Amino acid sequence: MASPRTITIVVLSVALGLFFVFMGTIKLTPRLSRDAYNEMKRAYKSYVRALPMLKKMGVSSILLRKSIGALEVACGIVMTLVPGRPKDVANFLLLLLVLAVLFFHQLVGDPLKRYAHALVFGILLTCRLLIARQPEEQPPEKRILSVNGDEQPLIHEAAPEKGKVKVS
Repeated sequence: MASPRTITIVVLSVALGLFFVFMGTIKLTPRLSRDAYNEMKRAYKSYVRALPMLKKMGVSSILLRKSIGALEVACGIVMTLVPGRPKDVANFLLLLLVLAVLFFHQLVGDPLKRYAHALVFGILLTCRLLIARQPEEQPPEKRILSVNGDEQPLIHEAAPEKGKVKVS
């Protein structure tokens, strides 16, 4: 049976992956929700206006929105379907992306309700990354002490005899 840690990582990976595929798709096309797509267009125009440096670098609101949307879809697919290390890389990229989006929301002065979802999903991405990067707990090995050719468990690790309580 899978460990609780493994189950947690899989559930978080799939849920976060699907969320970012959905959100990235909304940024790329109006097919899922025309209202949400139009809202994204408006929001990214305000982000580019708030950062004139982006305009100087030749980054339009359309390019910014589509780049972020494509990155969200790609990383979401990796988080959902690809096993191993690429999942952690996608998790990290999405975390950086969420931090950038939170910065944009703060820059334009959006109220908390406009970016609360980004904050929650940033926390979930952080939790998933921390859990995934923890080493798997291994059961303690029984260490054997060899005395005069006889193997015996170490004294402090020896199991107490049945029916007796070990008092220290």
